[in-house]
Amino acid sequence: MTANRNLRSTHWFGATGRTGMGHRSWMRSQGFTPEVFDGRPVIGIATTWSELAPCNVHLHRVAESVKRGVWQAGGFPLEFPAMALGETLLRPTAMLYRNLLAMEAEELMRANPLDGVVLLSGCDKTTPGLLMAAASVDLPAVMVTGGPMLNGKYRGTDVGSGTAVWRFEEDLVAGRMTQEECVFAEGCMARSNGHCMTMGTASTMASMAEALGMQLPYSATWPAVDARRYETAQRAGQVVVGLVQQHLRPSAIMTRAAFENAIRVNAAIGGSTNAVVHLLAIAGRLGVPLSLDDFDVLARDVPTLVNLQPSGQYLMEDFCYAGGLPAVLRELAEAGLLNADAITVTGTGIGANVADAECWNREVIKTMADPLQPAGTGTAVLRGNLAPGGAVIKQSASSPHLLKHRGQALVFDSPADYYAVSNDPELDVDEDTVLVIRYCGPAGYPGMPEVSNVALPRKLLLRGVRDMVRICDGRMSGTAYGTVVLHVAPEAAVGGPLALVRTGDWITLDVPARTLTLEVSAEELAERRAAWRPPAPHASRGWTRLYCEHVLQADTGADLDFLVGASGHGVPRESH
Repeated sequence: MTANRNLRSTHWFGATGRTGMGHRSWMRSQGFTPEVFDGRPVIGIATTWSELAPCNVHLHRVAESVKRGVWQAGGFPLEFPAMALGETLLRPTAMLYRNLLAMEAEELMRANPLDGVVLLSGCDKTTPGLLMAAASVDLPAVMVTGGPMLNGKYRGTDVGSGTAVWRFEEDLVAGRMTQEECVFAEGCMARSNGHCMTMGTASTMASMAEALGMQLPYSATWPAVDARRYETAQRAGQVVVGLVQQHLRPSAIMTRAAFENAIRVNAAIGGSTNAVVHLLAIAGRLGVPLSLDDFDVLARDVPTLVNLQPSGQYLMEDFCYAGGLPAVLRELAEAGLLNADAITVTGTGIGANVADAECWNREVIKTMADPLQPAGTGTAVLRGNLAPGGAVIKQSASSPHLLKHRGQALVFDSPADYYAVSNDPELDVDEDTVLVIRYCGPAGYPGMPEVSNVALPRKLLLRGVRDMVRICDGRMSGTAYGTVVLHVAPEAAVGGPLALVRTGDWITLDVPARTLTLEVSAEELAERRAAWRPPAPHASRGWTRLYCEHVLQADTGADLDFLVGASGHGVPRESH
């Protein structure tokens, strides 16, 4: 055995006596030859593969490609499972478990003989969860996302996962589509391995990982079933061995400059509002100063360039073939809107990585001179007496005529309460009404689920109304659309002003002015607060109790208070 004291793994595999013998012997039960203990870097492959997470079900194959790359570069790859968070099946929401994945993966990385890690993710929460873990451990790391599905195809047209679901639901309620047609369409939307092929949260967070410098160029967009997805994974295995040798860690890559790049990229691609809460959480693990207002300020000068659903027309497969994220990054760089020197896992600045990136389809990736939507139409941050901690709205997916709106509130304490009456033809609601859905925040639901974009009341859909203002302390899917105010903080469950709204109150939304106002006097609100009582706890034990007692609000990332920050990767004490 060769001791390489620069590597953590040497404390396990290069140890003498019974300690080293035990570690090596049990590893050899898997059929490894003694040469793997010769001081080469040990690379962990954290995979969120699971058949309960359909978006991630192919990651075991991706892991095999990563292993090839690690072996080629002289490393020793070891695959290990991390919690799979599929927004497709998990209830009440995968977001409830994002912090648990981050905690689990962090502890596994620190407790095992790893010198670097490759992070395999796919569905929405797996990408930020693993990046949060990697940030807290700060071992050299590369992200490999699983890639989007192929475009959905229904009756000769492209349909997007998620986005089409919301449209089909409205069409079914309004009688424009039959139940049989919906069942057939289900199989048309999701026709290959991979995550949502719209610019939902999965595609957005894959793009954020690339914009942050933690994922190789073009990695965000190759379809899951494209051979280049596996080629990229193999390259990532090679790259991470080099990062170990160079001592290049996430803390040196995910800097303030990198987060600024990510925020601007999110605006340019018409990305999910969920990126806000995830990027804030990742920054919190690194100690990078980042605030909710940064998302508004940094996005104001950035137009929407990518013509993808739900803000536009096309899908991720089209985005990939048009040039992928590097083509967008080059547009931003040439406009002076990219911190080009921000280092990436390639070892070079992000500007150099994309300097020669080509765009092959200007219908999909627009130019700064001829954007899909003008600058200032990205995610906006709202404040006012209804959201003193802030709220967000995705302008590119909203109806322009509703961005300045005054209406009377119709209040529900849960989505279930709303849906129980949403089909009632006598429901007292019109297109000017402001639907308020509350107790859906981090502690309130719990987990801050994607329930904010409730379908419109049936009586309005039958009249042809397709959008109305909705306000909620929860989230909405990145695949969704509509004039929906999200992430209202503080949330209702902790006594935020949203808990004090009553049906009939007047609310004014003014997105250009960045305000959200409840037209009720301070004296009246004080009386209502005195009468308000917090909801009963959701659980008396287990993860849900721990989560609800320690979760932070959306405006700071909804991490657990005791997980903010890092513990590093010091070698733990011996086990025998």
